[in-house]
Amino acid sequence: MAATLTSTDSSFRRWLTSVGPEIETALSAAVSESALPDVPARLRKAMAHALLGGGKRIRPALSLLAAEACGSDRADALPGAIAMEMMHAYSLVHDDLPCMDDDTLRRGKPTTHVEYGEATAVLAGDALQALAFETLAAQSDSPLALQQVQLLARASGASGMVGGQQMDMDGEGQQLSLDAILQMHAGKTGALLGASLLLGVTSAAADITPWRSYAASVGRLFQISDDVLDATRSTEELGKTAGKDLAAAKSTVVGALGLDGARALMAEEVQNARAAVAKMNLLQHQAKLADLPVFLGTRQA
Repeated sequence: MAATLTSTDSSFRRWLTSVGPEIETALSAAVSESALPDVPARLRKAMAHALLGGGKRIRPALSLLAAEACGSDRADALPGAIAMEMMHAYSLVHDDLPCMDDDTLRRGKPTTHVEYGEATAVLAGDALQALAFETLAAQSDSPLALQQVQLLARASGASGMVGGQQMDMDGEGQQLSLDAILQMHAGKTGALLGASLLLGVTSAAADITPWRSYAASVGRLFQISDDVLDATRSTEELGKTAGKDLAAAKSTVVGALGLDGARALMAEEVQNARAAVAKMNLLQHQAKLADLPVFLGTRQA
């Protein structure tokens, strides 16, 4: 595959659009006043601000897609999908705090701490994390709930996203090696993105082993493309402050390889992911899963 990817009429994009309303309805219901009657109003509103503030909803869409690809009804995957988006929203709230990335804009809107104050933002993130696990634990299938709680906890915790965030902060002011950057990415971004697929697979009672290579490639690809977008797109295009990586002297793939090198690595990961999905014995959606890496490699925000 050439180093320059070409965007096509994306079957994954059409899937994302088709399941979007279902995801938004479920997310809105999860943080509604009727669902959280005992939660202080300001806290619930801050949770809703973080969770319902827009976004592409790639992670929950991946969970639903993987479930159907394994022959299950996507309704069975909805708890895992919603829990994943809650976890993602919590991570963004904390990532935007002044003690972390110190950002005032997310998805074109004021970040949660700007809108509600730092203390409430911290609590809203904490509450969304807890609600994610509560959503999984509430499923009637107890073995599935246990499996998914363990999967999400590992992907989001010290061995996954949180550990990756620590590596990211530790790497500020220096240029880490490419291997170290990719290891950081695997935790910071790749763990949750990959777990989105695996939550869908587990909801279908399917084996996650054949999915691991594909999930890892997709996770790496997403963060590499994020590095490229941060270096090349405007704040208006991204809906968040552009150029943050350079301003914070973060270690990125662009910093290690340059723009051309980063784009070449993206193309390589697209090829790896497509090769992985070609080996999987899926009941449907093989074309959408093969298109997903191209979608990620050519996204504009």
